[in-house]
Amino acid sequence: SMPKMFGVEDARPSGVNKDGRQLIEPIEKYGVKLLSIGFFVNPDTATLWRGGMATSALKQLIADADWGDLDYLIVDLPPGTGDEQLTIAQSIGDVDGAIIVSTPQDVAVLDVRKSIEFSKLINVPILGLVENMSGFVCPCCNETVQIFNTGAVEKAIADFKIELLDKIPMEPKLANAGDTGKSLFFETEESIVKDKFRNIVKRIIEKTT
Repeated sequence: SMPKMFGVEDARPSGVNKDGRQLIEPIEKYGVKLLSIGFFVNPDTATLWRGGMATSALKQLIADADWGDLDYLIVDLPPGTGDEQLTIAQSIGDVDGAIIVSTPQDVAVLDVRKSIEFSKLINVPILGLVENMSGFVCPCCNETVQIFNTGAVEKAIADFKIELLDKIPMEPKLANAGDTGKSLFFETEESIVKDKFRNIVKRIIEKTT
């Protein structure tokens, strides 16, 4: 979904020769360098890959790309404790940390608990947890209304002694930004989630510098 969310659906990464190696040139938008399987496949076609094929492609996006000098390399992974997470830990080596994302429901937190335990087993520090879909921001009054059961995330962070980085509510402006490929941070209109994301970024920087 990255090409859609950054508004670069028609872009295609090109190749660049560097030090005798043919590397992938990432797409750049909003000062962020991007690579995604979404740039190389038909968005309307299911990609039927077994685990080995997916991990091989993931390694290629990391090792065979001309990333240049980066402040941070952020890898967005699917939920769970599968091949992708293990591949990242083994391929990059010295990972600064993992950010765990959960929604408030008990069912979601069950999987999150496994992800936390998995991170500890492979010696990846946990920078903290973000609770996504944490209530709904009414577009009329800007009040946040809780629509899911709450408390499971708080129990998990207490049990595992990790930090809650922040709670991101569902806000129509954020959903629209993802659909149109326009960043909220380049819009003048105020947004609750903008302040939330700023706080999360600030705390991650503090933990990794």
